[in-house]
Amino acid sequence: MSLEPAGPGVRRALVRVRYAETDKMGVVYHANYFVWFEVGRTDWLRQAGWTYRDMEVAGVSLPVIEAHCEYRQPARYDDEIAIDATASPLTPVRLRFDYKLNRVSDGLLLAEGHTIHAAVDEDGRPCRLPDRVRQLLG
Repeated sequence: MSLEPAGPGVRRALVRVRYAETDKMGVVYHANYFVWFEVGRTDWLRQAGWTYRDMEVAGVSLPVIEAHCEYRQPARYDDEIAIDATASPLTPVRLRFDYKLNRVSDGLLLAEGHTIHAAVDEDGRPCRLPDRVRQLLG
């Protein structure tokens, strides 16, 4: 069974579980899911035609101010994981990314969660999301 393609507004990244990401029981260590969330959101921007690096060069960063993950089923060494990410504006300064992580081989939902980000300028002060990001959120 293969996983259905991502839906409208969803961008997909793929990762394969490395041995170093697992514990003694062969299960992925819980903090690695947040690393995969980051893969999902950076690929979301890249697939939309802009990168975090481009945004930082433009003087804006998006630090995480909240993170949440619900673990459904364990991921294990060598599983291929589809990271489906969506983004939505919360305020002129804040942005939310939602994630669903599924095992590609059987489509099983492994985890889902979200991160919330605040746009900050080069001095670390809150600023409006760049026009380009707001346009990507449509």
